[in-house]
Amino acid sequence: MLALALKAELEGVTDLQPVDTEENPFFYTFKVQCTSCREVHPNWVSVSRFEQNEQQGSRGEANFVWKCQNCKRQHTASIIDAPKSYPQQSPPKPQNIITFDCRGLEFVEFKADGDWKAVGLESGTKFEGVDLSEGDWFEYDEKSGEEVSIKDIKWEIRRA
Repeated sequence: MLALALKAELEGVTDLQPVDTEENPFFYTFKVQCTSCREVHPNWVSVSRFEQNEQQGSRGEANFVWKCQNCKRQHTASIIDAPKSYPQQSPPKPQNIITFDCRGLEFVEFKADGDWKAVGLESGTKFEGVDLSEGDWFEYDEKSGEEVSIKDIKWEIRRA
């Protein structure tokens, strides 16, 4: 089991999480490595918890099925549960956002593209379409009259 952990400095917002619904699925984007031959696939791959792919020679399905070009083995990954939200905390601590059951592969790097959402800490303002791809995010909360931000974002893939 692998987990994607997030550590970030949240100012004025809390409950940061990917927008991940059946109507609007989030695609988790990773670099993937074969655990048999240690080859890292050169392209980014995307995994959605709402997508099922058939495994060759098996009746099973997984969110992500990949055949290593180097050793020709087939590997799978499935998302275990819905993403968890990341709360505002001081000092910031790493927290698992989503967990994967990986068979024969490991995710080695994460790219934060896609829409995220957060909630105003004091105001309850809903911030949708938060873009973390640049490594930080700044916005103005009309209700609280304060600037809000997400900074010092660190992603880690670790054993769950």
